[in-house]
Amino acid sequence: MSKILIKNSLAVATMNDSKEEFSGGHILIEDDKITSLGPNELDVKVDKVIDATGMVVLPGFINTHHHLYQTLTKNIPLMQNQPLFSWLTNHYEVWRELTAEAVSVSTKTGLIELMKSGTTTSSDHLYLFPHHTSDELIDAEIESAKALGIRFQPTRGSMSLGKSQGGLPPDDTVQTEAKIQEDTERLLSIYHDDTDGAMTRISLAPCSPFSVTPELMKSTAEFALANGLQIHTHLAETLDEEAFCIEQYGDRPAIYADKLGWMNSNAWYAHAIHLNDEEIQRMAETGTGMSHCPTSNMRLGSGIARIKEMMGNGVRVSIGVDGSASNDAGSMLMDIRNAMMLSRLREEECWLTARDVLWLATRGGASVLGRNDVGELSVGKQADLALFSVEGLEYAGGLSDPVASLVFSVRTSSVNHLIVNGKIQIENSHTTIDEESLASLHNRIAESMLTKAQDKTGIKFR
Repeated sequence: MSKILIKNSLAVATMNDSKEEFSGGHILIEDDKITSLGPNELDVKVDKVIDATGMVVLPGFINTHHHLYQTLTKNIPLMQNQPLFSWLTNHYEVWRELTAEAVSVSTKTGLIELMKSGTTTSSDHLYLFPHHTSDELIDAEIESAKALGIRFQPTRGSMSLGKSQGGLPPDDTVQTEAKIQEDTERLLSIYHDDTDGAMTRISLAPCSPFSVTPELMKSTAEFALANGLQIHTHLAETLDEEAFCIEQYGDRPAIYADKLGWMNSNAWYAHAIHLNDEEIQRMAETGTGMSHCPTSNMRLGSGIARIKEMMGNGVRVSIGVDGSASNDAGSMLMDIRNAMMLSRLREEECWLTARDVLWLATRGGASVLGRNDVGELSVGKQADLALFSVEGLEYAGGLSDPVASLVFSVRTSSVNHLIVNGKIQIENSHTTIDEESLASLHNRIAESMLTKAQDKTGIKFR
């Protein structure tokens, strides 16, 4: 049995039900679980001691919405100043050039970036399967995540409504419902693990109302309920989407989703910005969750989600960084900070506190992913921890509340230590990955995709 002892912490924020915080004390990890913690010192023989002097210790962050392949298409000049629909249609032309290698490399890049910001669990939404390449793109993601040792809950995304049928995506990036179902069942049989402590768990995620047929939305919800799976989709992100749903389906996005079986305790939405009081209440009544993506919402000018009202009504809220083409970064710390700051543009009663947003990034994330084994530092929970030194220049003068300092201040360095499933994956701010070589390969693939798309379409992307 492997044992790790963490001691001398400046502050420990447990995110347990009582929201306990303490300084000093100890956290004892045995194999993959936390077996003891508290403000008292502990004298025990262990394999590894981590001296957390000057550090804040938190549960590892849980990212509930991402498109990892989009790390290949950050800040392309043509799309830098476009709202969602034009941003999407132009990006589709580049994303059509995806390959299995591109997915594998971009997954590693995106997940390492997340890990360096304190993330121990991440979801992902891969919904685009170009006809020219392998169908096994989710497999490529999963294998990359396994190599990094991060807890991973990818969604088998899907698009079935191509341009010729009134949708937004090109026809050669969508799939038939039969093919989507066949691959879903294949992935579940190989990778899905619904036991406590699972490192890989599959969810299902039709992309959006403007890229998926109502029939696929409905059948996905029914299949997920019958098989105990979580479901995820984009919803109520922009007013353009709202207009599309009213024109095509006669309903606002949330009402449309509800009629198709998507208001349920196993469902969570990305964005959920444009909701009225009744729709928020309906989400609360049904236990439907959401992933708040503040940076992406600002980047695309989509709006400000009503997070305080959702929390006040009991909606399960989490935080997602969203894809790196609408964020251009993958830092959970940045999105945690932006979630707090964006709320301050509303009335004062709608402001979020530093501890509110840390809760959303830990317990909130665990809840929407359907997990109760991660997201908090408690005996019996999985040993997923992030340790941040706050002795650096950026925190100077802010240590009257070291936990809040992680949110209010802007960190310029990697997490000091990251433990996932009881294993140290980042130590003294160093990963085991050759980041320079990975970034070089990533950039070559990104350049190739952009050049091919420009040559084929004649569109001046840069």
